[in-house]
Amino acid sequence: MNPVPVVLVLDTNVVLDLFVYEDPATAPLRERLADARTCWLATPVMREELRRVLDYPQVVKRLVSRSLDAGAVLAAFDGRAQIVDVAPKARYTCKDGDDQKFIDLAVAHGAVLLSKDKAVLCMRKRLATLGVAIHRQWPVDLPAV
Repeated sequence: MNPVPVVLVLDTNVVLDLFVYEDPATAPLRERLADARTCWLATPVMREELRRVLDYPQVVKRLVSRSLDAGAVLAAFDGRAQIVDVAPKARYTCKDGDDQKFIDLAVAHGAVLLSKDKAVLCMRKRLATLGVAIHRQWPVDLPAV
């Protein structure tokens, strides 16, 4: 069975799980991102947030333990994410203003939003009315590659 084409928006914690922590739960997502029919959307603001977070002491510690540097993580991001313009504000507002950019982008593109943030996850029902599915990790109801 061929994978269903899908558009994704990944929050920064999911990106860290993919490229810094190599969380085993991200394996199906990693496979899906390797498929050309999967489009991961991000904005310059999201990339800048990742760059900034890569300087956090706990993240630097993990990078060092894996013999990685921030440049390698940003290169992985740049190699997979399609950079698009910042989306207009969505109808619903997240309690955590730092997460609004992910919601806005997912709503604007009808994307699947992967986030571990509780403030985002609690918006599942409201965002579903706008055609956005929110999941903590690659959902079992969407086929992997």
